[in-house]
Amino acid sequence: MPGTALEMEPVEPQSLKKLSLKSLKRSLDLFSPTHGHVAPPDPESKRIRTSHKVAMEYKGIKSTNDIPKQGNPRGQEPAAPSNALALPGPEGSRDQGKGVSENALVVGPTLQSRGKNEGGLPGKSTTVIPASSSSRNFSTSAIIERIPSRWPRPEWHAPWKNYRVISGHLGWVRSIAFDPSNTWFCTGSADRTIKIWDVASGKLKYTLTGHIEQIRGLAVSTRHTYMFSAGDDKQVKCWDLEQNKVIRSYHGHLSGVYCLALHPTIDLLLTGGRDSVCRVWDIRTKMQAYALAGHDNTVCSVFTRPTDPQVVTGSHDSTIKFWDLRYGKTMTTLTHHKKSVRALARHPTEHSFASASAENIKKFNLPRGEFLHNMLSQQKTIINAMAINEDGVMVTGGDNGSLWFWDWKSGHNFQQAQTIVQPGSLDSEAAIYAASFDLTGSRLITCEADKTIKMWKQDENATPETHPVNFKPPKDIRRF
Repeated sequence: MPGTALEMEPVEPQSLKKLSLKSLKRSLDLFSPTHGHVAPPDPESKRIRTSHKVAMEYKGIKSTNDIPKQGNPRGQEPAAPSNALALPGPEGSRDQGKGVSENALVVGPTLQSRGKNEGGLPGKSTTVIPASSSSRNFSTSAIIERIPSRWPRPEWHAPWKNYRVISGHLGWVRSIAFDPSNTWFCTGSADRTIKIWDVASGKLKYTLTGHIEQIRGLAVSTRHTYMFSAGDDKQVKCWDLEQNKVIRSYHGHLSGVYCLALHPTIDLLLTGGRDSVCRVWDIRTKMQAYALAGHDNTVCSVFTRPTDPQVVTGSHDSTIKFWDLRYGKTMTTLTHHKKSVRALARHPTEHSFASASAENIKKFNLPRGEFLHNMLSQQKTIINAMAINEDGVMVTGGDNGSLWFWDWKSGHNFQQAQTIVQPGSLDSEAAIYAASFDLTGSRLITCEADKTIKMWKQDENATPETHPVNFKPPKDIRRF
C-alpha cells in the first residue's frame, strides 16, 4: 500500500493582538480561582518569626535551665526560682517530659517581702506560671507588675460662664490690672488710652490719655497710690491716681515695651521689651538700676517674687531665665520650651509657676526651677494670657479665642470655652490678649481683640452630678 503523506491543515494567519488576547484568556482560566487570595501561611516561617520575636523581646531575661538546682535533703519538691514567670516559647520548643518549658522566662524578686517560703529564699516571693499549649500573644505587659496610677485626681471645679461684656475701647484691649482694694480695674488698649472701670457694675469711671502707641503693660502698686503703664511707644509712665496724671517717665528702652511688673516688697519696677532686655527701675529716682541682658529675643513676660529668684522672665527665644537681683546676672536658664514663652503665671500660694507657649503648658517648681509636668492637653494655639487663682483654677487664653480652664494640681483641662466676638467684628478678632482674676479669685476678666472686656464667673447651679469630672490618668506623660 503506497504511503500517503499526511497533509497539514492550513493555519489561519492570526494577528498579534488576537494571539495576545487568546493567551490572556488562557491565563485567566488557569489562575482565576485563586485570584486575590492570600497564599497559605508557611508553618516553618511562622515558627522562625515567632522565635525571633521572643528572643528579641526577652533576651535579657534568664532562662530557668540556667539557674543552678539546689539539693533538697528532706525529699521535698524543689522550690521554683524566685518570681519565676514561665511563658511558652514557639511550637516545638517545649519538652513534654519536663514540668516547666526550657524557654521559660524568669523575673527577679519583687520589692515587697512576703515572708519566708518553704525551701526558697527568705523574704522573696515565688511565682511560677506553667507553660500551656494554647497560643498566646506575647507582650512585655505579661511581666510588668501592674500598679495603680499615682497621678493626682483633679478636684471638682464649677464651670465658668460669661456674664458681662463691656464695650468702650476703640482698639484691641491689650492689658489689665486690678486695684488692691478690688473695687476697680484698669485696661490698656491699642486706642492709646487707659480706662478705669468699676468691678461691681462694669461702668467706666475714668479715661487716661498720654501714650502715643498701644499700651501693653499695666500694674497698680500696693504700697503707693501709683499706677504704671508701658507701651509700644518705648515709654514707661508712672500715674498718680490722686491727681490722675503722669508724674514720672522712665526712659531707656530702645523699642516697644511688652510687659511690666512691680516688685512686691521693694520699690522697683521691671519692664521687658523688644530690645531683648529686662530693665529694673528705681520707682522714686527714675534711675535704671539694672539692665538684665541675656535673652536673644523679645522679653514678653515677667513676674517677680519676694525671695530668690526675685525676677523670672520669658522670651520669644523660647527660654525662661531666673535672675539674681543683687548682681543683675542670670541664675538659671530653663530651655524646656520649643516656641516663644508668651505667658508666665505664678501660683498665689504655692512655690511654683506655669509657663505657656504654642506647643505646651509646663509647670515648674520654685526656687530651683525643677520641671514638674506638662498640662494633660494641648490648646494648639498661641497662648497670650494666663492666670491662676487660689482655688487651683488656671485659665489660658489663645489667639483663636479659646479660653481653657485647668485644674492646677493634676493638669486636667476641665472646661473649654470659646469667646464670641461682638457684632460687627470679624471672626478672626476673637483673640484673647490678657486675663486676670480679681483678688477673691471668683471673677475672671479677659481683654480681647474685638475691643471688648468680658467678665466671667462660676456657674452657681452646677454640681458634681450635673458636670462630672471626665478624667483619665495619663499613661505615658512626657517628662521633657
